[in-house]
Amino acid sequence: MKITDHIKNAKGKTLFSFELLPPIKGQSIQWIYDAIDPLMEFKPPFIDVTSLREDYIYKEKENGLLEKVSYRKRPGTIAICAAIINKYGVDAVPHLICGGFTKEETENALIDLQFLGIDNVLALRGDARKTDPSFIPTKGGHCYATDLIKHIKDHNAGKFLHEDVTSDCNSDFCIGVAGYPEKHFEAPNLKTDFKFLKQKVDAGAEFIVTQMFFDNQKYFDFVKKCRENDINVPIIPGLKPISALGQLVALPKIFHIDLPEDLSEAVQECKNSKDVKKVGTEFMVQQCKELIDFGVPVLHFYTMGKPEQTYNIAKAIF
Repeated sequence: MKITDHIKNAKGKTLFSFELLPPIKGQSIQWIYDAIDPLMEFKPPFIDVTSLREDYIYKEKENGLLEKVSYRKRPGTIAICAAIINKYGVDAVPHLICGGFTKEETENALIDLQFLGIDNVLALRGDARKTDPSFIPTKGGHCYATDLIKHIKDHNAGKFLHEDVTSDCNSDFCIGVAGYPEKHFEAPNLKTDFKFLKQKVDAGAEFIVTQMFFDNQKYFDFVKKCRENDINVPIIPGLKPISALGQLVALPKIFHIDLPEDLSEAVQECKNSKDVKKVGTEFMVQQCKELIDFGVPVLHFYTMGKPEQTYNIAKAIF
């Protein structure tokens, strides 16, 4: 079922969902099940599965020269989605990214997803590799999420890359995109950021999932600004509770977000990691309650494969 239909069928009730990071290469499917099992109590209608592009390592050859080698550390997103659907009977939402994939590889992924009966995708540009100073498009791949959305819409219309004829067995993917309540760090200003978000919606995006945030007012302002810019699709807030002292530095650095003063001060006063998780959980519970009162369609948690804290939050609000 499409995400938009899940939201429509909920008739104003806030749904619960979460996102999974594929396990590191070498771990079994049980790692995924262990990350999902506790959270099934809250009846998530869908589960997101991220996708990471290839990275590079340099290996020294016998002649002393360095060889640049491409590698991937994690199993495929599509395979994980298939396992989730098979075991739990809930919708899996794979991330499709521009970086690391050619247009042909993207089309093959869409064919596989259609074959599996997957109804939703999250279309993203993706991040830069660790070795690159900024995002570098893959040769033969898409440069922007808008291009990827158009590719998916063409697939929905039965149009393939290298064929003049169209297919009668069209896909009907519901396309989601990312939104940034505190502005994408590469956008020069908020006005430009909304311009690009509007382009993605006009190209065919049907829902938005936001970057994590800790100040609800920034989400409220983001929703208001979206509506003012004629962006009227559902806007799902993305959430991640603080779980470690080091995240006071890491989260603003990696995700370009601000942390509220009361939260950061409370975390700094913690004596151990257990206390940090307690503070992070209590803060997130209150944040979620306020979001529910606002009428958000879904509370979407970035679990990173660690369900305990999300479970405690969901237990307190659902």
